[in-house]
Amino acid sequence: HAPGGATGDDGDLMHRVLGGQLVDDHGVARLVIGGELPLVLGDHPALLLRTRDDLDLRVLQVLHGDEMLILPGGIPGTPNLRACDLLCEKLKEFAANGKKVAAVCAAPTVLGELGILAGKKATCYPSFADKLATGDYVKLPVVTDGNVITSRGMGTCIEFAGAIIEALKDKATADAVKEAIIYNDVY
Repeated sequence: HAPGGATGDDGDLMHRVLGGQLVDDHGVARLVIGGELPLVLGDHPALLLRTRDDLDLRVLQVLHGDEMLILPGGIPGTPNLRACDLLCEKLKEFAANGKKVAAVCAAPTVLGELGILAGKKATCYPSFADKLATGDYVKLPVVTDGNVITSRGMGTCIEFAGAIIEALKDKATADAVKEAIIYNDVY
């Protein structure tokens, strides 16, 4: 939990750590942007976004050419993400160009407000289901509909990370990750 509440709440931190660690450890690089979190620049296929107040234009310029934007949820993280006009424009651009976008917990509401979920099935944290401005809510741990991946919350982050790995690499890699952490083991 970063000083000054930059990471939202502890649940928001878990969205980033659980999902992000699985992605990092299994050959899918990521870029963390904003707030008091580390900023790493370079060629990365997946970008895990976080903002405290707003994102600097020069930071958003590194997004050009990448494959996926991933929004962690939580409060105040989700309203902060929605309040960043530059990020919202980049999300709409990614979606319009068929690039992948993903969001967990409350963050799918950002995608809904931007119209990215129009005509798509999506999921989110249960108490935010009625706040999805567009999209058809379904109660599943993870929903992939075209270029959009959504998930419900901290308890679904392993499946969320698996869906991201599958979208960026392949199902075999995603299954290997889950097996390596004994996620789907049968007792």
